[in-house]
Amino acid sequence: MTSQTVLIAAFSGRALAQSARRAGYVPLVADAFGDLDTRAAAQAFEIIPDAMRTGFRTKPLIAALDALVAAAPSKPIGLVLGSGLEDKPRLWDILDKRYGVLGCNAETVRACKDPQIFFPVLDELGIPHPETRMTPPENPEGWITKRVGGSGGRHIRFANAASRAKPRRYFQRLLEGEKISLSAVVASDGISTAASRQWCAPGSSLPFRYGGAVGLADSSSATRLAMLTCIEKLARGLELRGLVSLDFVVSNGISYLLEINPRPGATIDILDDEHGTLLHSHVAACKSQPIERRGGDSEAYKAAAILHADRGALTLGQFDWPEWAADKGAPGTHIPPGAPIATVFATAQSPDAAEALARVRLAALESLIYESSKA
Repeated sequence: MTSQTVLIAAFSGRALAQSARRAGYVPLVADAFGDLDTRAAAQAFEIIPDAMRTGFRTKPLIAALDALVAAAPSKPIGLVLGSGLEDKPRLWDILDKRYGVLGCNAETVRACKDPQIFFPVLDELGIPHPETRMTPPENPEGWITKRVGGSGGRHIRFANAASRAKPRRYFQRLLEGEKISLSAVVASDGISTAASRQWCAPGSSLPFRYGGAVGLADSSSATRLAMLTCIEKLARGLELRGLVSLDFVVSNGISYLLEINPRPGATIDILDDEHGTLLHSHVAACKSQPIERRGGDSEAYKAAAILHADRGALTLGQFDWPEWAADKGAPGTHIPPGAPIATVFATAQSPDAAEALARVRLAALESLIYESSKA
């Protein structure tokens, strides 16, 4: 255990802050929400207004982090970055020089997120991926368009006859299949991995919006072994470090790599254990120290799903949150239409059962929130 202070910055810092607490760290969090869970886990927090709408901007983010450092009980050992910054390698580099990023460096982030760098690397390493291009195909049927550095699926659209080439967007052939994410801690003494299955929660004009994920058992199947080979090749080829995730689609028995998120991802909620091993291992890996490989109950599977405001905008009222809910907003919090409201968790004896229970709880929480809140 440790009592060292660690900085965290992400659109939502709640999962990272909770893992840090479980590992014994003292988390200081800058994020876009400042929900009740984050406030409970963090030693101190700063909210970045409009970060979800405009993205992180240099001056507000640095001001927030400087305020956290000034009030810290001890000098932070570094900065852990979550979602919201992988499309800003320049800002990533500034933060690294100022606070010491615990994770991949800015050049690795750029290589992972720039399709003109990333997919040629995959070709060079012999890693299968969907056909990808910067210009629209002659026939857009069966193609999607993505924003460079986007996350959470909100940036993905179906390509159509009106789609045009843009500097920050690219085109990719859509493959049907099972969506598998491989979470990996890349360290000097090896690579520790865990897998999850993901699903989408389509919304208005958001056909590929992230819906949730459920943990999967370890496997020696050919597809899983192919994924492990991918991470081993890319760990060297892209100089990955710490906790990262690789998103695949398994189609006709082949694991096609879609993207790498070169930072801790949303699945920390379902893959971490009671000791905060994932966050602790992430920090250790980034400091060239041996990593832990402790795990939770291998006979139980955990799912997490996102509730979105698909019934329309609302202002949160006063009600008792279920114990299986997270990212709880304070009464009076305004939620725009389609925005994330909260997260639900479920644990069961199989991945399918855990996912099914999570979906049931999504419906129950949606009814509770809308019935207790103001439109």
